[in-house]
Amino acid sequence: MSPQMFTEVEAAPPEESEQSLVLEEAGPPGFMLQSVTWKYFTCKACGKSFSSQSNLKTHLRVHTGEKPFSCGCPQCGKRFSKQGQLKTHAVIHTGEKPHACDQCGRRFNLLQNLQRHKHTHTGAKIFVCKVCGKGFTRAVTLRTHELIHSGQKPLRCEQCHKAFRHAVNLRNHQRTHSGARPFTCDLCGKSFRQSVNLKIHRRTHTGERPFSCRQCGKTFTQQSSLISHGRTHSGEKPFSCGACDKKFNNRNSLKLHTRVHTGEKPYACDICGKNFSQGSHLRTHKRHLHAGGKSAPVHLLP
Repeated sequence: MSPQMFTEVEAAPPEESEQSLVLEEAGPPGFMLQSVTWKYFTCKACGKSFSSQSNLKTHLRVHTGEKPFSCGCPQCGKRFSKQGQLKTHAVIHTGEKPHACDQCGRRFNLLQNLQRHKHTHTGAKIFVCKVCGKGFTRAVTLRTHELIHSGQKPLRCEQCHKAFRHAVNLRNHQRTHSGARPFTCDLCGKSFRQSVNLKIHRRTHTGERPFSCRQCGKTFTQQSSLISHGRTHSGEKPFSCGACDKKFNNRNSLKLHTRVHTGEKPYACDICGKNFSQGSHLRTHKRHLHAGGKSAPVHLLP
């Protein structure tokens, strides 16, 4: 470590009464402390001070970008500035999930992930937007929301030029062009464009419904479904149709209603070619006219 990167600062000893208190609690009989000094190691790059040189050395990696701790996995090779970060990362490869939710039994590899998950049960929204006052259960969700106020969408799809706020949203969108569905259910073989959709789908096999309504006890597989359901109790209808004065308690209902005005019918019968505005209408059509049954496939027009 370069000697120019930090300085040592000697602090004044504490007041006499403070020294006496330490001696009464910790010092053996007859022991007398003659003098006390403290050394602080200060980062010259940012002015932050540390009580030990090793702590300062770790901090300096923020400025130098040094990452001396590397993951031993040959497919990963990820590097970290702190050993603790490497240990946290390692559980991704081991599959270990030592932290369990005491309400639904779901397990997590990191304690902070469990703590974040618990907010889905309590409904606590401790992260609040300073602009509009809207609350969120996760800090990352708040940061995403704040971009709505700033209007920033710095990422663009090269194929259709649609703009996005985050790289993960752009990647998910690009799969609509490529057709890639990299996330596959190991129980039924169904594949998905996004990992979150696979996660939600798996609950159809496990029967897990971790989101419950506090007012009526009804349970749901998705938090968004619980939020929409909650509006049936509150009477809130925040989604308004731009073509008429109708309002809805969820975005999907508005989307389906909008097709009344646009005439869009994206669901096509693969037997007779008739088109429908909703997948449920197509399934009813096939069940009654073609004896396709409830399990008959629904084809969405490209």
